[in-house]
Amino acid sequence: MNVSPIANRLSRETSPYLVEHAGNPVDWYPFGAEALDRARLEHKPILLSIGYLACHWCHIMARESFEDETIAALMNRLYVNIKVDREERPDLDQVYQLAHSVLTGRPGGWPLTVFLEPGELTPFFAGTYFPKVARFGLPGFPDVLIRVEEYFRSSGSEREGVSQRVREILQSIARSDPDARGGDTRDPALLGLASLTQSFDARWGGFGPAPKFPHASALSFLLETGHSAGPSTNREPSPQTLLTTTLTRMAEGGIYDPIGGGFFRYSVDEQWAIPHFEKMLYDNALLLPIYAEAWRQTGSIHYRRVAEETAQWILETMCAPEGGFYSSLDADSDSGEGGYYLWDARAVEGLLTAEEWRLIAPHYGLNAPANFEGHWHLSIRETAADLGTRLGLEENIVEARLHSGREKLQNARTERTPPRIDRKILASTNGLMIAGLSRAGRLMGQEHWIDAAARAADFLANRLVSSGRLQSSYCSGIARGPAFLHDHAFLLTGLLELVQARWQSTWYEWSLDIAEALLERFEDRDRGGFWFTADDQPVSLMRPKIWGDDATPAANALAARALALLGHLSGVSRYLEAATRTIDAGRPHFESAPGSHLALITSAQALSQPGCSMILRGDPQALPRWQSSIQASVAFGYNLYAIPSEAEFSAGLLSHCVPRGPACLYVCTGTQCSKPITSLASLNTFLVECARE
Repeated sequence: MNVSPIANRLSRETSPYLVEHAGNPVDWYPFGAEALDRARLEHKPILLSIGYLACHWCHIMARESFEDETIAALMNRLYVNIKVDREERPDLDQVYQLAHSVLTGRPGGWPLTVFLEPGELTPFFAGTYFPKVARFGLPGFPDVLIRVEEYFRSSGSEREGVSQRVREILQSIARSDPDARGGDTRDPALLGLASLTQSFDARWGGFGPAPKFPHASALSFLLETGHSAGPSTNREPSPQTLLTTTLTRMAEGGIYDPIGGGFFRYSVDEQWAIPHFEKMLYDNALLLPIYAEAWRQTGSIHYRRVAEETAQWILETMCAPEGGFYSSLDADSDSGEGGYYLWDARAVEGLLTAEEWRLIAPHYGLNAPANFEGHWHLSIRETAADLGTRLGLEENIVEARLHSGREKLQNARTERTPPRIDRKILASTNGLMIAGLSRAGRLMGQEHWIDAAARAADFLANRLVSSGRLQSSYCSGIARGPAFLHDHAFLLTGLLELVQARWQSTWYEWSLDIAEALLERFEDRDRGGFWFTADDQPVSLMRPKIWGDDATPAANALAARALALLGHLSGVSRYLEAATRTIDAGRPHFESAPGSHLALITSAQALSQPGCSMILRGDPQALPRWQSSIQASVAFGYNLYAIPSEAEFSAGLLSHCVPRGPACLYVCTGTQCSKPITSLASLNTFLVECARE
């Protein structure tokens, strides 16, 4: 379709999602003064459509409605139409998703379709996907367009009452805190564990009914605090059971890609069998270190392989040549939703030897009925160990044949047209990816993962900082901003993981700059916590302060934890004070709804029970041997920084941990550090004592 001069507004944008809509016959505007001024001048309602490139239902609505000349003409006549990429404008998405819930009493999603008053931009009607014609119990989109506009023209006082009520509710949410559980003095970890236990699916893992999401915050909570949440009872599964059941079922299920690696966004069923097929960078950034840590705790080879395959997919598919990481991989390809990942059983048999097919077919369910629109989406139906037992084969033979079969399937899949990549590089998700690769690389001894994290950090520093301020996204050679709370909090978390994996003073100094930006531009100094937008960013309807987890951990939770750690290291008391104020402000939230505030609970635990920080100082040539010994011997829950002798510090733990000889180790808890351990013999004695505890 030719791009019209009017619609060409979106072709000047950098977002691939907006550019995709530049050829629509809809008279789209990006969110900005031009569109808002026109709506006010003509007194037209605004149709705000929010989505993202990897979203399957966004594509469906685009094909059905936005590419339809008749529907586009109706939209152009009745509305000022604004298209928003939710990854570029998460501030708008946060506010209007919440407004959708207020108006409909239901959670939102994408595409989000909101009709706004032209003056104060208050929504008076909202929905998500609307079909072209009535179905699924939803009205047809043309009928919605006509009736909403008629309502706008004919019911001024009623509509204004609705809008006023929405404004009041949103502003009340921004100002108020939930009622904490009066007198509930239980440890926050117990509150979180009780919530997870109540919603746990004992058969298939995960929490709550379908659709099932990975809930990385829940898995991280179980890794970090489950062991300290008290003993389980005979009637309740242990935290370890909740964790390993979920990790195993996810890794065996169709939410994981067994041929190419990486996790899809969520599963539509309780068994993790059929996913929504988009792959998001943030999910994989969060799950990678969880599987790496679970391997360290359990020794499960399956968990290690999942981590390795996920990292390989990230580095081969999602890594930009310049060093950052792309945002997402589309759900659709030229063969439709999920088509890139689907198989025909007979075609697979033709690719394999008889010995491979004998194992691949039952392993992935290819000998069972098709499970997705006449095709097979692969998930593990019979494990390698069970296959070996049933067929009388040694497990190493089974594994070798499964491996060779997977390689043939992978080679065959490379001949297909892959899904599109959203090539936006976001500060927020790159911060999570830097953290994930750094931590997993350190745990699993994968230096090239740490190399990739370091390149991403350098890319962000060089391309996403303008006039000293972090920008939110980068695409087509242009950085767009300004950055939001989650950009700062996630990047600060990533940098603090990166300096553990490989110390570089410039990264540590950058982390101090980001901490200063958090306190200067985002902190609520009166009530504690951090606003989602900076103090000089324009806001629509409300200035949100987000406490709960969604697909990613709450930015307030990660900000508090990172600031506390950095406060100890640097000696800057303002960081520790801001972290404490944040947890205090967030306490009513996790006490009233612990299951949706698990990252906040984890951060509260970290502040109340500071973990062990090990500061290793010495010659660069001597440090690796000490690092290897420590990492091989010390259990979960410590931070290790291997800092060359030439690095200098003026305050905090790091200033007290001065070099002694070729290498030395300080063991610190809170603000107190031990005397230095100055020999490998003394180090080994210390590590033996640690193992006994």
